[in-house]
Amino acid sequence: MRLALFDLDGTLVDRRSALADAIADLSHDHGYGPEIEQWLMTELADRADVRDFERLRATFNVNESAEHLWRVYIDRLAAAVTCRPEVLEGLRGLRAASWSVGVATNGSSDIQRAKVRAAGLADLIDGIAASGDIDVRKPDPRLFELAAARCGTQLTPTDWMIGDNPATDIVGACNAGLRAVWVRGRPWPEGLTAPHHAVGDVVEAIDYLLTHSPE
Repeated sequence: MRLALFDLDGTLVDRRSALADAIADLSHDHGYGPEIEQWLMTELADRADVRDFERLRATFNVNESAEHLWRVYIDRLAAAVTCRPEVLEGLRGLRAASWSVGVATNGSSDIQRAKVRAAGLADLIDGIAASGDIDVRKPDPRLFELAAARCGTQLTPTDWMIGDNPATDIVGACNAGLRAVWVRGRPWPEGLTAPHHAVGDVVEAIDYLLTHSPE
């Protein structure tokens, strides 16, 4: 079976809008003012773990424990994250065409898996590797290798990685010996190796795999 690995945040799901909703809900529920809400938006913009809420407690006079706030944040973010129906349908099409589908994502294991379940992705992927599983982050090839292993296979030069981050998804895929499809959105840094293909949307990436990937 051919393997397609996907990034999660910014590729399969829209973390940015879900983050704003989750932080607004958390702040409202705990009576936090705009200063704390803005701090959370800034500090959690790229990634989050329980240590961020330890820093929150050290910066502001909040009574809740870091562990409690982390669990609330996970629940709120999972409730807010969605995956568009056409993306879900595209993944079904890949599996129907005998592709194995995996997720290789940076982030804490518990929150990334909560998002996968909440977004309706759990039954459409064969395996997920989060950086929190082994304390290794993309672009390290070991995370891609773990994702393949979780899908019951090993990486081959005909496998693909689809993601929106040039430095982690595309460079990481190339370092792991994979073909790469870049989902445009972020600026492309000068000097990076070009992806094998670039698209405006993950649905286009799936269509490309179905129609252009060699057997």
